[in-house]
Amino acid sequence: MKALVLAGGSGTRLRPITNTSAKQLVPIANKPVLYYGLEAIADAGIKDVGVIVGETAAEIERAVGDGSAFGLKVTYIAQPQPLGLAHAVLIAAEFLEDDDFLLYLGDNFILGGITSLVDEFRANRPDVQLMLTRVANPGAYGVATLTDTGRVAALEEKPERPHSDLAVVGAYLFTQAVHEAVRAIAPSERGELEITDALQWMLDQGRDVRPTVITGYWKDTGNVTDMLEANRCVLEVLEPAVEGTVSADSELIGRVRVCAGAEVRGSRIVGPALIGAGSSVVDSYVGPSTSIAEHCRITDSEIEFSIVLDHASITGVRRIDASLIGCHVEVAPAPRVPMSHRFVLGDHSKIRISS
Repeated sequence: MKALVLAGGSGTRLRPITNTSAKQLVPIANKPVLYYGLEAIADAGIKDVGVIVGETAAEIERAVGDGSAFGLKVTYIAQPQPLGLAHAVLIAAEFLEDDDFLLYLGDNFILGGITSLVDEFRANRPDVQLMLTRVANPGAYGVATLTDTGRVAALEEKPERPHSDLAVVGAYLFTQAVHEAVRAIAPSERGELEITDALQWMLDQGRDVRPTVITGYWKDTGNVTDMLEANRCVLEVLEPAVEGTVSADSELIGRVRVCAGAEVRGSRIVGPALIGAGSSVVDSYVGPSTSIAEHCRITDSEIEFSIVLDHASITGVRRIDASLIGCHVEVAPAPRVPMSHRFVLGDHSKIRISS
């Protein structure tokens, strides 16, 4: 079995962060979201991985290399334009050959990995194995409708009026039968070859499309809200540790990890929270569900439920909440503007001035 990982999207919903960084490399708990997927693939016993890359190809290739760091063998496949998931399968046909394969979206986060799904597929080998989960806003995803007996009845891509709340999670398992489907479909109104159209074509042809409904944690980390939620989820199982320096006048509460070379002085950190290597937290408060990346400076400030990327600096700020702060960002108070008042007031006037 092989894997095909999609890492070519432009990440418009994460701008301006993705103006300078691939969306698949934005970190969750100080680790790029793409790494979680690659580790899950390796854990499932899949070693031969094709990575679809687009305009951020150089950055993805620097971060992943030949895949040996993950126990994988990686082949890069260029997709010059993002023309849909089915198009990615189409252009990867030479790499995939006739092997069974996992299609995995590189910006998806699945807590607990995909090993059980892969094992189920290997045991039964349907033409398609889908992972589904219930969501509050199904219109933002591919949506599956099931029969009373739990079979897949229909699939739609981002429908205006969804017929169910079952979203298709970004991990699919296919036999070679899918290649005929992606060649048979036409582009959608969005101008893309939709994987849901290929799946519907397979259903119409009587192919065996099986669903697995998961109840665990899954996020498509394509926007800031979902990134922060995924970060919170990972930090909830963080193993506390102090590998750096914590002064006697500081307080660590709950699951807090202070990485090697990090320094905490005169501060209060309430976990779950992660302080990256080489960072300093001085005279500050770091609240729950916050990850501070490497070589950051947090001074005389308060921050919680946030992600701070490498080499960022926050000084003299009260308070930052639910934020994603990019690399090399500097956050500081604006200088006070001198204020004066000039009046011409008549007799018996009464005024109130806020100052």
